Amino acid sequence: MEASFLELRRKQVINTVDGKCLGHITDIIFDVVTANALGFIVPQPNCGFWGMFKGNKDLFIPFNCVCKIGVDVILVELYVEQNPPPPPPPKRKQQNIIALENKQVPY
Repeated sequence: MEASFLELRRKQVINTVDGKCLGHITDIIFDVVTANALGFIVPQPNCGFWGMFKGNKDLFIPFNCVCKIGVDVILVELYVEQNPPPPPPPKRKQQNIIALENKQVPY
């Protein structure tokens, strides 16, 4: 199957893992040495007002994650960690304890 970049840009990218729409393709990445397409870029969802203030929040999808390219959509199987793990709890200071007549007193 052959498709131009303009044709691919019009298709919505859908993740089959969670059913979410990832948006439209904004760029395609090529390996210059081998002249092979490696994957494509879609903007991260909820990353700013019309994508203007998003910074570097784009999502790279390698072509080996593409399940099917249809007439209207591109189905990908992409496992994206939505919520980062919570930070570890702060370490508690150890108290030195002296045993005095069956009573423990911190010093």
